[in-house]
Amino acid sequence: MPRTKAALAFAEEQHAGQQRKDGAPFIEHPIEVASLLYDAGAGDDVIAAGLLHDTIEKASAEPAELQRRFGPRTARLVAAVSEDESIAGYATRKAALRRQVEAAGTEAMLVFAADKVSKVRELAVEPEGSEAAKLAVTVSRTRERRLTHYRHCLELLERHLADSPLVRQLRAELELRSAAPAGHQALAGAA
Repeated sequence: MPRTKAALAFAEEQHAGQQRKDGAPFIEHPIEVASLLYDAGAGDDVIAAGLLHDTIEKASAEPAELQRRFGPRTARLVAAVSEDESIAGYATRKAALRRQVEAAGTEAMLVFAADKVSKVRELAVEPEGSEAAKLAVTVSRTRERRLTHYRHCLELLERHLADSPLVRQLRAELELRSAAPAGHQALAGAA
């Protein structure tokens, strides 16, 4: 998978020095997304997009550079799953992202589904002694806001990709996180 190999090197470069909220290297998230896509049987361009999906939002990549390096198909997928940061308000911005992903088609929805599976899993890894855990009320609100967005994502994905293993996995992860004890939810929150 030559495109995937090149995308991994580029993503590692773009996310160098970045960390997730749990302190893990940021690159672990795009690698997990790509792994989920690989396991679901996605092709080289889609897996590459999974590796690159945060390079516009969280790094310095430009859509034109992605198109030049990885081709129009991969670049379109990355653009389709990238938020428009100019849209004010979390709920409004996330709703616009869901509409954008839906309009972009099946492959974009697959990348989106893998990203959401990975992000829902992150809800369980927030360390207990973290700053976020000390702000339990804020964490709880943030967690609920994110879970609401993830539930809307699941609804969208089930309308179009109900038979996808990624969508079934997202449903299972959401059910698991929603069933976590209240104290654990407050601690597990904001990623």
